[in-house]
Amino acid sequence: MIAASLNSALGRAGLMLMLGASVFGVLAVLYGVRKGDTKLLRQSPRYAWLALAGIVLSVVMMQRALITRDFSMAYIQQVGSPDTPALYNVAAMWSALEGSILLWALVLAGFTAAVAWRFRKRTDDVLVGWALIVMFVITAFFALLSFGPADPFGNGVAGFDPSQARGPNPLLQNHILVLFHPPILYLGFVGFTVPFAFAIAALVTGRLGEGWLLETRRWALFSWAFLTIGILLGGWWSYEVLGWGGVWAWDPVENASLLPWLTGTAYIHSVLVQERRGMLRVWNLSLLVATFALTILGTFLTRSGVIESVHAFGDGPVGAWFLAFFGLIVAVSLGLIAWRGDRLRSPGSIDSPLSREGAFLANNVLFTVFAFVVLLGTLFPLLVEVLDDRRTIVGAPYFDRLSMPIGLMLLFLMAIAPVLPWRKASTELLRDRLFWPAWAGAGALVVSVAVGATGWAPLVAFALGGFASGAAVRQIALASRRQGWRGFVGRANGGMVVHIGVIMIAVALASSNSFTHATRLQLEQNVVQEWAGHTFELTSLTENTSQAGQSALEARVVLDGGKTIVPAITTYLNIGFDVPTPGVRTGLTNDVYLTLEQGSQPGDTSVSIQVFVRPMILWLWIGGLVMAIGTLLAAFPGKKRRRATDPVSAPIATGNADVQRHDGEPEPVEASA
Repeated sequence: MIAASLNSALGRAGLMLMLGASVFGVLAVLYGVRKGDTKLLRQSPRYAWLALAGIVLSVVMMQRALITRDFSMAYIQQVGSPDTPALYNVAAMWSALEGSILLWALVLAGFTAAVAWRFRKRTDDVLVGWALIVMFVITAFFALLSFGPADPFGNGVAGFDPSQARGPNPLLQNHILVLFHPPILYLGFVGFTVPFAFAIAALVTGRLGEGWLLETRRWALFSWAFLTIGILLGGWWSYEVLGWGGVWAWDPVENASLLPWLTGTAYIHSVLVQERRGMLRVWNLSLLVATFALTILGTFLTRSGVIESVHAFGDGPVGAWFLAFFGLIVAVSLGLIAWRGDRLRSPGSIDSPLSREGAFLANNVLFTVFAFVVLLGTLFPLLVEVLDDRRTIVGAPYFDRLSMPIGLMLLFLMAIAPVLPWRKASTELLRDRLFWPAWAGAGALVVSVAVGATGWAPLVAFALGGFASGAAVRQIALASRRQGWRGFVGRANGGMVVHIGVIMIAVALASSNSFTHATRLQLEQNVVQEWAGHTFELTSLTENTSQAGQSALEARVVLDGGKTIVPAITTYLNIGFDVPTPGVRTGLTNDVYLTLEQGSQPGDTSVSIQVFVRPMILWLWIGGLVMAIGTLLAAFPGKKRRRATDPVSAPIATGNADVQRHDGEPEPVEASA
């Protein structure tokens, strides 16, 4: 019991240190900013490091409690088990509400400390000071949650029998991706706190030019990259674990991660217009506020118990807290934007819709509409239940029907935007620059028809994918011819690599969603069956019991006379919960995906197998890898074509001089976002 009390006591002490350091950080920096006390401002990073030290101590104690099976703690009684494998015992920390909040607090404190270290030589800058204040406030909120309503170190039921411990959700302990998907997703969610904090600081201080954008560009870019990778890993986990043969089901929790990605993607593009032309200032601030607010709203949806989902953490006491915090964020942010309305007027304007800035504006509108469609479909059942006291469901057909035209229009813009110049494009210029991309689109269409593709929607998607990839490849080829290997580096060229990854994913989704074949086969042992050009032969049906309290009923199926695929049903004996484990043969052109139907018994000579043949699934994951590589390339500075904006510590003029600085620059040769 001494060791048990030590885990709980030190864990709570760490949370108290984090909460105290965050609160004192807010007060100290606020006092230093108001009084101009530079000495006090220079000490502000200490509070960030103290907060980080506190949450690290708490996480270490939680991991120690999980490893040592400290069943005196309520959280360990909930997610711990002597039968849980060591690998998933570590991941059990974020398998339920309290531990997931603890992980969020750890990532947030890490970002706060990173910002304090990055700007350690400019802590006397009031803009940096206000950004730290915002981050300390958010850190204090999550510390308060962990110290209060979502306390992971509370005492458990006295006399608890460890043999009754159920362990984490079985869906969260049968695939290694559970170790990576949540932490990487949280890095994306929480990372957007940094540009949000600087946006609020810019509004408070009145420094509304483009300097703060330059300082936070990479923070936003890497946060977007982590969020992208996290979403793709979630799709991979769903494909490998849930046994339904798909990667995206428009589940409310999936939508909760997609929403900030949509607004964050719009911001990543839109910010280029402000940096270049000084335009869209209100729009960019609104997108940042929306992105951060949607991460909080998504946290409310997944942790309040208001929705039913395989991803949700069930009922929890923190729903009202997150909803109130979401309302506070929106109210304060919109109030500051309204207060600074006159100073947010753009010095420039869009000269023509056929221009780079015009394409970015159209891109923003489409992403915003997409986000609204997803948000409406996600929240509508909740609104109906609250207002009309009845349950309704918004299914995949709603999302598919409305998202498809938006996705096609975004592909079209991806083809057009890279060739457009700033200000205005002539028809002759567009004709010359779009010649080869148009031929690439036509070639993609011909190839699609030749291999048997049908249906207007997938054919249009394939043609636009070829069109957009032709534009991206043309841009990279021109840059490489001028700059050599540096043609792949920099925001413009790295962005084109990201576009190629996005096109791969779009084409793969269009193909897999449109041309998947599925059937149910009744396989007899040692009898070969043929379907959809493949052969299937059941060789055995056996049951294997592991020391981890799991029993797996495994069917061995020889596919096409070669590789043996093993779909299974895993039963978690201490819970009595069955989890289907699919067997998958992955190929460049298609995946053959098998799941074992319920009802079979060991020794049966006949089993029912669900079979999916899904084309181009592998290209989803390849496209995600290409996007990650492109993001890294975009983060490094390319060839410098123009003078950077003023540093974050200097106010930006909004008069005619600012207009001339942005509008008077020479047009770079086909530079693009």
